[in-house]
Amino acid sequence: MSELIGKITWINGPVMKAFGSRNVSMGEMVEVGEEHLVGEVIRLDNNEITIQVYEETSGITPGMTVFGTGSPLSVELGPGLIGSIFDGIQRPLSVIEKFSGSFIGRGIQLTPLYRGTKWHFIPSVKIGDSVNGGSFLGSVPETSMVIHKVMVPPGISGRIKWLASAGEYSIDEPIAMLATEQGEKPVSMLRRWPVRQPRPVRARLEKNIPLLTGQRILDTFFPLVKGGTAAIPGGFGTGKTITQHQVAKWSDADVVVYIGCGERGNEMTEVLQDFPALIDPRSGLPLMDRTVLIANTSNMQVAARDASIYTGVTIAEFYRDMGYHVALMADSTSRWAEAMREISGRLEEMPAQEGYPAYLSSRLAEFYERAGLVQNLDGSKGSVSIIGAVSPPGGDFSEPVTQQTKQYTRVFWGLDKTLASARHFPSVNWLNSYSEYLGNVSDWWEKETGSPWRDYRAEAMAILNEEGHLDEIVKLVGEDALPDTQRVTLETGRLLREGFLQQNAMDPVDTYSTPQKQIKMLELILHFHRRALKIVSIGALIKSIKELPVINPLIRMKNSIKNQDLSEFDKLREQMDMQMDNLESLYNDKQ
Repeated sequence: MSELIGKITWINGPVMKAFGSRNVSMGEMVEVGEEHLVGEVIRLDNNEITIQVYEETSGITPGMTVFGTGSPLSVELGPGLIGSIFDGIQRPLSVIEKFSGSFIGRGIQLTPLYRGTKWHFIPSVKIGDSVNGGSFLGSVPETSMVIHKVMVPPGISGRIKWLASAGEYSIDEPIAMLATEQGEKPVSMLRRWPVRQPRPVRARLEKNIPLLTGQRILDTFFPLVKGGTAAIPGGFGTGKTITQHQVAKWSDADVVVYIGCGERGNEMTEVLQDFPALIDPRSGLPLMDRTVLIANTSNMQVAARDASIYTGVTIAEFYRDMGYHVALMADSTSRWAEAMREISGRLEEMPAQEGYPAYLSSRLAEFYERAGLVQNLDGSKGSVSIIGAVSPPGGDFSEPVTQQTKQYTRVFWGLDKTLASARHFPSVNWLNSYSEYLGNVSDWWEKETGSPWRDYRAEAMAILNEEGHLDEIVKLVGEDALPDTQRVTLETGRLLREGFLQQNAMDPVDTYSTPQKQIKMLELILHFHRRALKIVSIGALIKSIKELPVINPLIRMKNSIKNQDLSEFDKLREQMDMQMDNLESLYNDKQ
């Protein structure tokens, strides 16, 4: 029940101050004015309350009342999240459209999860069992791909006194009664959780299993682990959104949470149209059957961007607690930081670098620290992997948000405007990007593929780095001035770029590569490099190597050989060796 806590005395856009009761807490959710606009307490100074409002504040005047709710800004958690589209404060957009049309009306009070839907509950415990916070009481088939596990809320333990039988229940109906030390507590499928408070876990675990995306440059060169953190910085048109789409579609995560934070309306519209149409490649079912979308576009209230990030990560943690591996995409954290800068300016706080607030770094740290591979309260394992897009103005990676983000993420997939202009996608610049998880995933790669993955990667990166250096020389003096050994490096670099790193998201074969296919492709290109160096050392001309018939099949193997046809790589290697042997014997005979 809302209670009067004060009256507005000062207004500056979405930020306002009220004078009133001290019976209000920091972070409390409040309602402003006659329309009960949603806001949050962000500062307390004696009887003065500072509030940021998550809705349009035009028409609000001094003297209007502020009501307290007695609870912090929270989200509803339960069956019905998967497949839904929410705004930044978890209002269901599809339902809002029925009330106010294409634009979100002010003061619309809706429950995020619909109470009228009946869910089929299947108990997994029995009366008399002792349970603790995080224990599973039963399951609900939420979608065709996600089994929702109904858990005892954290901090509650006791004995099951009553349990609902298998059947249809709404999310707010009791499905169990627990006898606790504090008395009897009913448990339903519905939960509420403060968005700024991380959900508890039993322990954090070492992260050593890669989050496979099927994108060769990401998996092989700059891998991300389940429970890890990654940043995708890039200027306009470099392919941040399509890269996140590919990761969402092809990653081996169980659940995907996509946050459109402050992006342009037309871009978010594309996401909202594309995601429901995407088919999950593993099941053949709609990708939305394991996806939650949060849309907070640039024309929505700027303060709600801040909430959208926390709303998304709280939902991700909820499914992690069920034992799922969750991939969270935030597009983009730059818009979130810009919202912080605007609110900070309206609060008249002292600005730091480029006008961003001094607490930008700590806010980014709080967000990315909620990623991790954990042991849940019930003993199961789950993870939240956070992939945050960054939109630096003009593609300048030295700006504050990119630099601060690099401190808290261990994978950096830097997108390059020059590569994007050359239609090279994913436009990840291999010279600027890095992953700090190489040692974590090395054992997995070597076990799963039976190859020295880390040695292959190091050899390929050395070739690409040398090619980058040689390209600068070629621009000055031309390729003909280089010795043939260095020209071999240029040719191998081209094969790596065009035949391995470049990947067509629209090609049914090339859009996804298994780890086994990735290693086979890399092995072939590196084998070509070693053979070519040996042949030029006996006097062969680089021109004769470039004219070998096997060159074009090497570039085309990414879309000509399917993931399941690995034996075709062995045949291609035989062709390469036969042609290389013939060339080698030709020059040996001349000597």
